[in-house]
Amino acid sequence: MNANAELIEKINKLKKEKNAVILAHCYQNVEIDEVADFVGDSLYLSRQAAKTNADIIVFAGVYFMAETAKILSPNKKVLLPRMESGCLMANMINLKQIKEFKSQHPDIPVVCYVNSTAEVKSECDICCTSANAVDIVRSLGCKKVLFVPDMHLGEYVGSKLPDVEVITYPGYCPTHVRILPEDVLKQKELYPNAKVLCHPECAKEVVELSDVVGSTTAIIKYAKESSEKDFIIVTELGVVDRLKRDLPDKNFIHVSFKAVCPNMKWTHLEDVYNVLLNENNEINVNPEYAKKSVEMIERMLAVNV
Repeated sequence: MNANAELIEKINKLKKEKNAVILAHCYQNVEIDEVADFVGDSLYLSRQAAKTNADIIVFAGVYFMAETAKILSPNKKVLLPRMESGCLMANMINLKQIKEFKSQHPDIPVVCYVNSTAEVKSECDICCTSANAVDIVRSLGCKKVLFVPDMHLGEYVGSKLPDVEVITYPGYCPTHVRILPEDVLKQKELYPNAKVLCHPECAKEVVELSDVVGSTTAIIKYAKESSEKDFIIVTELGVVDRLKRDLPDKNFIHVSFKAVCPNMKWTHLEDVYNVLLNENNEINVNPEYAKKSVEMIERMLAVNV
């Protein structure tokens, strides 16, 4: 039995003994899927975990994701395998900065990308995901909105809603902004018949070169359902790894070797085993922030989109 197989067996045994559920974001190392109960986007994972009767949630992801899981499952113990795994974009804005941003633009509703900390969510009016951002902003019926923290997703929303002025906070995903237009053009030259599937966290110039723009889930869904065979994937490497594994009869080209999130790649099976064994790295959220964050998420979920 190889080392991974032994670890997988140990993790599954512990998971059963401790009534735990393991969540794996699809930017994680693909090996984590071997022990995961759910794999997908961050909010989907937290909502699925909340529906279970598990006592422990192990979130193979980054800090804000584990926070969201705790917010939606306050009575469950939430563990993060690597405590230093923070989201670089989420860390670009804190409580003081969002308050300053709001004071510069008073009386304008604030839409908060779910890729943010609980303290930031607590200062906003409604949450959104990359999948529903356009619909959420449209649902407000406002001429102006503030959008935090991702300026590129906010800019994409503005391009789809020309009657709305989307004022963006200057945050961004370092992994997605490393993808340049020339990276896409190079791959298109090599694979002229390939469909370009792009995440809206990319810069406008990259988005404009794409055939399909959507969330991680939307990209995977399109690739699975499309009759096309060749796809240039313009997002983090983990998505490509899973598509190649799940759809071996199709050809998936990663747009650039630079599109890898280092923080997402820190977690390995050994980290999942250790955190479940020792039950350390527990995530707790300020109750006031948690209460307000839940309201923002529930407001989003109430929008019929």
